Amino acid sequence: MSYVAKTTKYATLVLACLVTLLPISVIVMASLKTNQEFYNTGPFDAPGNWLNLENYVTAFTRGKMVQGFANTAFILLFSVVGTILIGTMAAYAIDRFEFRLKKTVIALFLLATLVPGVTTQVATFQIVNNLGLYNTRWAAIALFMGTDIVSIYIFVQFLRGIPKELDEAATLDGANHLTIYRTIILPLLKPAIATVVIIKGIAVYNEFYTPFLYMPGRDLGVISTSLFRFKGPFGGQWEVIAAGVIIVLIPTLLAFLALQKYIYNGFTSGATK
Repeated sequence: MSYVAKTTKYATLVLACLVTLLPISVIVMASLKTNQEFYNTGPFDAPGNWLNLENYVTAFTRGKMVQGFANTAFILLFSVVGTILIGTMAAYAIDRFEFRLKKTVIALFLLATLVPGVTTQVATFQIVNNLGLYNTRWAAIALFMGTDIVSIYIFVQFLRGIPKELDEAATLDGANHLTIYRTIILPLLKPAIATVVIIKGIAVYNEFYTPFLYMPGRDLGVISTSLFRFKGPFGGQWEVIAAGVIIVLIPTLLAFLALQKYIYNGFTSGATK
């Protein structure tokens, strides 16, 4: 590799890191400042006390961040488990069974991914309201479980790499389709399940629009809407809002750093099967 090409590569990487880390560093410093420091110093000025955690305490206690984490965990658990069950079952049916209009069903799945979600919100809201799910956690759970076409495609790609001879051998031993799905398909889909758990988990954790629209009750606030509500009681205390941003960011950052290899391996394995 030539000197110019190598220099350009590293310069690009350094620039990308700066663009990514600079806003985060500004927020971190803001979260450690007092209200007076925040308004009397610049965004790149260091806080007077790097161990000032009063803003984080305020965010947790008065901002109801603990309740937001609890609601988020509840929704996250049921949404991820439901997505895995629905996605793997749908992928199993699509890949292993032959039925009329199969190609049409697959095409409709693809079409659904191209339709902007905002265009169907009126009908979706009416359905959720008529089912009695509005202003409950189950509204977000039902919507998260039923709108993940990407997970189905990930499972389908992995299933295509699992030999159908395994199904046939199990059938000869007297196993039905449910037994084959439970004892053969699910265990072999563990890499895909790990990928979907990570991607879906981060998406649900960061989701704002669905909880904000379908769960307006203050006791139903998730981590994203709890952060948004800081603008009310803490409208002028931006240092507290910055602390809330860091609190929300830390779990996602730690999860990604710990599990990033599973994300990359899951996508590459699914693409080559």
